[in-house]
Parts: sequence; C-alpha cells; structure tokens
Amino acid sequence: MHTATWQKSSYCGEGESCVHVAATPTGIHITESADPGGAILTTTPDAFRTLLHSLKEEPHRDPRTPALEVTTAGDDDRTVRLHAPGTPTVTTDRRRWDAFVQGVRAGEFDHFTA
Repeated sequence: MHTATWQKSSYCGEGESCVHVAATPTGIHITESADPGGAILTTTPDAFRTLLHSLKEEPHRDPRTPALEVTTAGDDDRTVRLHAPGTPTVTTDRRRWDAFVQGVRAGEFDHFTA
C-alpha cells in the first residue's frame, strides 16, 4: 500500500485507539488502531460514500455499489464489525465506533469521497 495519512475522528480522545481512515490511489482504507490483527479494510470511494450517507441517516443507495456492512455482537452489542465481501473485517467497540460516527455526522470524512 502507498504511504497513507491516517485520520481519526476529532471525537476520539488524544492517544486513544480509534477507527482510522486513509486514502491512496488504490482506494479508501479503514482500520482500528486497537485491533491486534491489524486488519485493514480497503474499499471504493463509492462504497465509503454510501457508508457515510447511511451513518448520517441520509437516504442514498446505489445498487451498483458494493455495500460495507456494519454488524454488532456481544453483550449489549458492544462489539462492532465493519466488513465487505473479500476484505478483512475491522473490529472495534461501541465507544470507538460512536466516536467515528460522530465524526462522520460532523462531516470530518467527507473529503475522502470528494
């Protein structure tokens, strides 16, 4: 992968593990800094845009765009997994995911799909 500049939500505290996003010529990359496996999900700008719209609760769905799927597990849905067909699954916890979603809703990641 090309050298990437990773960005996390401003709602994630300084020095805390968080969901990070980066862009390279090969796509949009998403990881969780606390993931011991170091999984990096790589997707298209269109699929990432669809994820942003769904997290902002804006209706937008392109049936040609492969979807990124968000699932929860564990007691009280504390584990959050982000995955797409043929890519590694990024795993985080509810607190870190919520910080990412707050950043999404504040428009902090919109430039990745511009």
